[in-house]
Amino acid sequence: MARFYMEKYRMAWKSRALGIWQEKWKTVWNRLWAKHTTRIGNHDGMKAEALAADFLRARGLRIIARNFRIRGGEIDLIAEEKTRDVIVFVEVRLRRSQRFGGASASIIARKRRRIILAARHWLARHGSKRQACRFDCVLLDRLESAGIEWVKHAFRADI
Repeated sequence: MARFYMEKYRMAWKSRALGIWQEKWKTVWNRLWAKHTTRIGNHDGMKAEALAADFLRARGLRIIARNFRIRGGEIDLIAEEKTRDVIVFVEVRLRRSQRFGGASASIIARKRRRIILAARHWLARHGSKRQACRFDCVLLDRLESAGIEWVKHAFRADI
């Protein structure tokens, strides 16, 4: 009988110790992740997305979501075109240099596939399968609204 209580106590201690270890690891991980997501270069990306959102609002689009993420990809902005009832998935790219082709050249096939995957997940959760949608790109060469280029129908989902 004493052995049973000893075993029960040992298991309780192990589960408590495991829980404490998991909590400590979670706080360490959250701190590391917070440092990772607030890097200096990331602030420019957030400013570029805010500029793009303001730009699109001024052109009649309503912003539904920002930074929709799934395991396989991310969409910077999701907007709705009021006149045609179309969902617009927007990729925002900021490139200060034209050295490697600029902002438009940085949206390669792998990035397009990831955007399409995230868009399919978003439509499955929030829209219908028959919802009309398109993929746009907002390209910036500097953090000013004068340097914004909006490419409608930048790519198609049949890739």
